[in-house]
Amino acid sequence: MFILKPPGPGLQTLVLGVFGLCLALSGPLRAEPAALTLTLDPRHIERSVSPSLYGLMTEEINHSADGGLYAEMVQNRAFHTDWNNEAPWDLVRRGDAVAHRSMDHATGPSPTLGYSLKLEALAASPGNEAGLTNPGYWGFGLRPHTAYQGSFFAKSAGDAFGDLEVRLVANQTGQILATTKVALRPGDWRQYRFSLTTGDIQPSAANHLELLVDHPGVVWLQLVSLMPPTYKDRANGNRIDLMEKMAALHPKFLRLPGGNFLEGMTPESWYDWKKTIGPLTDRPGHDGAWFYRSSDGLGLLEYLEWCEDLGIEPVLAVYAGYSLGGAHIETGKALQPYVQSALDEIEFVSGDASTPWGAVRARNGHPAPFALRYVEIGNEDYLDRSGSYGARYAQFAAAIRQHYPKLQLIATDGNLDFGTRTRTDADVSDEHFYESPSQMMDLAHHYDAASRSGPKIFVGEWATRSGSPTPNFGDALGDAAWMTGLERNSDLIIMASYAPLLANINPGALQWETDLIGFDALSSYGSPSYWAQTLFAGHIGDGYVASDLKGDTGRFFSSATFESGQKVLHLKLVNASTKDAVLHLTIQGLKEAVSARVYSLHAPSFDATNSLRDPDAIRPVQSTVAVPAGSFDHRIPALTIEVLDIPWPS
Repeated sequence: MFILKPPGPGLQTLVLGVFGLCLALSGPLRAEPAALTLTLDPRHIERSVSPSLYGLMTEEINHSADGGLYAEMVQNRAFHTDWNNEAPWDLVRRGDAVAHRSMDHATGPSPTLGYSLKLEALAASPGNEAGLTNPGYWGFGLRPHTAYQGSFFAKSAGDAFGDLEVRLVANQTGQILATTKVALRPGDWRQYRFSLTTGDIQPSAANHLELLVDHPGVVWLQLVSLMPPTYKDRANGNRIDLMEKMAALHPKFLRLPGGNFLEGMTPESWYDWKKTIGPLTDRPGHDGAWFYRSSDGLGLLEYLEWCEDLGIEPVLAVYAGYSLGGAHIETGKALQPYVQSALDEIEFVSGDASTPWGAVRARNGHPAPFALRYVEIGNEDYLDRSGSYGARYAQFAAAIRQHYPKLQLIATDGNLDFGTRTRTDADVSDEHFYESPSQMMDLAHHYDAASRSGPKIFVGEWATRSGSPTPNFGDALGDAAWMTGLERNSDLIIMASYAPLLANINPGALQWETDLIGFDALSSYGSPSYWAQTLFAGHIGDGYVASDLKGDTGRFFSSATFESGQKVLHLKLVNASTKDAVLHLTIQGLKEAVSARVYSLHAPSFDATNSLRDPDAIRPVQSTVAVPAGSFDHRIPALTIEVLDIPWPS
């Protein structure tokens, strides 16, 4: 509700009299909303707002890439073996078919994938097929009238092996939803491509893949792949719905490859970027830090193309010799290969095609270099109890600055108030915050009195955490309160990124609760925190407006920025209280009434949330309001996040 001006004295007396009569007749009423005053002067810009404030942080956690953003639908396409053999593949033996499978470590399509799965069909015929089945990543998300592009490498024994049939099958009914036959040629390894097109089916994730033969024979298989349509039709690309949701966040950068995935659990499992580029047959994959294997189909070049597709810049993190399990590489000769790897990686990203690693990138399909401004040295190295980070950072920094003096270096030396920060000569320091809703609200003014004399701040990971698997509305309120502080202090905080970004919500896929976007094999949804971020990042100016908020502000937060190009005042209001608030708002310098656009995000309780079944339970509602010159009263309902876009007359 919006009250544009107080009632006149006569009307006011009448209203109060009626109110008193109602109170006498009906007993206690709801307590009056809290009164607050906010005075703004858009003509006075206190400080600039970083043009790169809001961005994305990615990490291979919760099957964010494999089984998520990276569009590959086949789980364990390269038949990697562990204690559970080559899970989740299994034999298909219909009718009286007889078949065996085994791993053959003596043959494969490349030196990197020098092994394969051997399928021996001893007895098979039409109706009695033998073969393999794959459940996908908790299903194959299928839609009607959609083409899915597949491929595999195979070699076969004998002069004429025959056809291999590929099917997509519904789990519950056994209905064949799409099928095709691939004629296998006799002889050594070759790649086969095929397409599967669905008909008039219901969208569903409860489906699986089958590779079948209806005749005896022996075939070796490797790198079995099936991809849906991808964002901007990129080969080896990303899921459309997840990319679209990220685009709606209005990001300015992507921190990659992100977090503990960069470090690995041990030095042997660090993110060795050179093993993630080139043909898929040259990518062995590796054990990630979150207890499952990464295919590295989403490799370094694909991360960079992700940035390109969203029109954002990469923030490149390089491995700095510390791993999550606590081990570190000693400085000097032992660390030098990793320093050289970082220099090579920077050249791969930003060097032109005349440089050695720029030429590799060009051969891999991207001749133009990527713009690079920031390089982060390590990840959460303040956890290194040996105290070695300062010396390791110095060795990396000296080499990078010698070759790339224009790059801004980010240190991972801990939050200033942790008491663990290693003193470095970094341009930027990466600080991380994971808190409950009440704690995050209490931190909203954390940076107000912070020193401006040291490095700039990159809040590389932050989240309000109470909801599962994705944030509830209490988390969104905590996030919004925190973001008002980020904007107010954006002369110091030049970048910030929520983490984790993505989560496959299926049981067994999730390692970390409270993630921004939830999904399964078919669909996805934005959490309340996701919608709060779209509002904040999508409505931000380039200057922070002088403002004075007074009253009971313990659970009421505000931010005001001015967009000089479009001449718009972006006013953000967060009422995290269970009571409505009335804000007496004065906008100094506004000489005439204007019509403002209002974006409101509201829920009835802290625990209210979104889900795959109800993805739009909480999302912004748009309206307009007349804003008079001078002062007026504005009511903000309890548990509400609002953005007012107020045009500024020329």
